[in-house]
Amino acid sequence: DMTEFRMPSLGADMAAGRLVEWLKQPGDRVTRGDIIAEVDTDKGVISIEAFSGGVLEKTLVEPGQKVPVGTVMALIRGDGEEPAPAGITPPSIRPHPPRVSPLARRVAEELKIDPATVTGTGPDGAVTRQDIESAAAARAASSPPGPTAATQPVGEPPGTRMRQAVAAAMSRSKREIPHYYLSTTIDLGPATAWLAEQNRSRPVASRLLVGTLFIKAVALGLRQFPELNAWWERDHAPPRSQINVGVAISLRQGGLITPALLDTDRLSLDELMQRLDDLVTRAKAGALRSSELSEGTITVTSLGDRGVDAVYGVIYPPQVAIVGFGRLAERPWVVQGQVVPRPIVTVTLSADHRVSDGHRGGLFLAAIEQLLQEPARL
Repeated sequence: DMTEFRMPSLGADMAAGRLVEWLKQPGDRVTRGDIIAEVDTDKGVISIEAFSGGVLEKTLVEPGQKVPVGTVMALIRGDGEEPAPAGITPPSIRPHPPRVSPLARRVAEELKIDPATVTGTGPDGAVTRQDIESAAAARAASSPPGPTAATQPVGEPPGTRMRQAVAAAMSRSKREIPHYYLSTTIDLGPATAWLAEQNRSRPVASRLLVGTLFIKAVALGLRQFPELNAWWERDHAPPRSQINVGVAISLRQGGLITPALLDTDRLSLDELMQRLDDLVTRAKAGALRSSELSEGTITVTSLGDRGVDAVYGVIYPPQVAIVGFGRLAERPWVVQGQVVPRPIVTVTLSADHRVSDGHRGGLFLAAIEQLLQEPARL
């Protein structure tokens, strides 16, 4: 069968995207999950994955073209279909463009630098953002100052489009979703003691962080409360088959992004730690995949490293819940009738009242607490 490859929706606030580059050409074989194109959105340049395998039959959108979400961009021919007409250039003799990271390509466009003229210093000679900026600085240094320099148009401040995208999504959320809010305070003594024991024999680079426990506890808790692992669709919210916890990440250039850790509940803590580190690195470098932005089923936000005691998040549509973690701090705590210092964290839930209520939400927070009291279960 012929499959239509469409401009994906990478969030409730996305209406359109601009094709930057096809990474596969007609005649190329693709498998599910292969990166087939790069698309510029308000969230940055995103690598778009193929959702089915076969042979790329035909592309219908040209690089530089901006099209609405849902537009058919290409056709993928299934293995059982007739081959493409003769005359398509075999992939083996097609010239391959210089390797350029998505963020570097976007910066190159803004600075009017041709990436093909830049020597890459990244892995395997890839052109990085720093390479582009260095080339721009060298060009500026070699160009004599002129009277027209001050009249050059000034672009948008960094992060403007991202901030606008966040504003659109959060405005929609507060306008359409009847939020309710709950919080609980958890003694993390058992969890921190277990972490210290686990990390004692580990090198620094592979030590587990408490945030990993938070994410895994949320994911496992959702198995018991699937109604919170859902997307709102018109008038109901069917639970999702996967548990994909989105992680709120603040970007240096401004704005917020919430890529997801796919199948979070099935990852070991070591796998989760590695995936999280990789996800944060790629999010800040502008190298995320479309599935990571479109498949999140709940979000976890943490402002503990900013000294915040508690954070009450705003739900990201079409999700129906967000869990917040405050800072881990030593507080007076009653243990067996004695007041002792204990590591304490405040955990919050913001949830959609159309889908759940305080009773179920409270039980969900209690499940997270119970899981954190028995970290070996994570």
